[in-house]
Amino acid sequence: MIDVQALVNKHYDELVALRRYFHENPELSNVEDETCEYIQKKLEEYGLRTEVVPHGGVFGFIENGPGKTVLLRTDIDALPIQEADTNLNQKRACISKKPGVMHACGHDGHMAMVLTEAKVLQEIKDQWSGRVIVMFERAEEGSDATQHLMPYLVKQHIDYCYGTHVRWDIPAGKIGVVHGAAMAGGFAFQIKIKGHGGHGSRPDLSQSPIDCFHAFYGNLQAWRMRQINPSECLTISIGTVQAGSVYNVIPNELFFGGSSRFFSYEKAGKKAFEDLTKMLQNECDTYGCTYEIVRMKQPLLEVRNNDVCVDYAEKAIEKYMGKDHLYPVEAWMASETFGLTLSLFPGVFTFTGIQNLEKGCGGNHHTPQFDIDEEGLRAGAAAGVGYTLELLKDQPHIDFTQNTEDPVQLGLRGM
Repeated sequence: MIDVQALVNKHYDELVALRRYFHENPELSNVEDETCEYIQKKLEEYGLRTEVVPHGGVFGFIENGPGKTVLLRTDIDALPIQEADTNLNQKRACISKKPGVMHACGHDGHMAMVLTEAKVLQEIKDQWSGRVIVMFERAEEGSDATQHLMPYLVKQHIDYCYGTHVRWDIPAGKIGVVHGAAMAGGFAFQIKIKGHGGHGSRPDLSQSPIDCFHAFYGNLQAWRMRQINPSECLTISIGTVQAGSVYNVIPNELFFGGSSRFFSYEKAGKKAFEDLTKMLQNECDTYGCTYEIVRMKQPLLEVRNNDVCVDYAEKAIEKYMGKDHLYPVEAWMASETFGLTLSLFPGVFTFTGIQNLEKGCGGNHHTPQFDIDEEGLRAGAAAGVGYTLELLKDQPHIDFTQNTEDPVQLGLRGM
């Protein structure tokens, strides 16, 4: 049996160095040009053929005889967050060199793991047959790159796919695997309600957007109970409301924004998306207002794991790492663009533990205190290699219905 852990351990110093390079040199969504150049250089250094999808990302290919094709995917963008000098309780191992930009979600670790997986699989080409594609996706946080990536992906004849996300609440060295939906789908909305302002002494002479929103918001809170099966998980929340500036003047407009998350687009998310504007139109008709959608993309799909691929992921972890590395975990209500890729190809999205409270690693994602215990990346890379080897060896046939939505339109879904 291939000693996957030993292969990853051989490159552990480089794995850590890669993560620290990416962490110290973060780039925001859609401007990850230096990151892409660095990734492409590394892939070519490892002996992989590369392709660049403009505005989409970087691909590397290991073409190694007959067999199936496995896609290994990572995201690469950072967030507009000012990093704290310390994590939860101590000074960091490395810190961003760019003020106001931070890898606060873990994409630095994701890139380091996939590069390491590519290097290991390239080194042991004599022990497997098939094809491996590694994908480095730009602008995951903004859901902007997928419109360029999905048309490219459907042409690659991919059989299985794999991705992982580091997770703040799983101990380093453990891997979480979820059956069904692993992460939520969702949509965001930013909307203006337009009425007719007036003086507070004569509200009858105005059409108040505030009154309209008040009625809409009340119906929105009751809608979930009336329309969605209680066994389905769905949230709708309002995060911002802005209207008026003077206490005795009814404004002309009101702006509000919020988001929805769900674990099933077909059973909950689609109806939430469609009914939200229907409810708003009804209230606008009642209150003599109109509305304008400022921003509201078609919903992002949930990250839905294929049951066969979940079994292979668990099997690979047990075989190459040991059963004690599997960690029981619940689905995560955050969203991920990998749900779109999983609608095209059967695959699995796992969670890689990076929590170590003694080292101060355990701050939540998208916060200035977020930090990675790099020991966890060792396990994450081994899990990815093991999964790939098992699928290429067994080449299982998986009954799977591919999403037939136009690839560009599929890629335009997002938060």
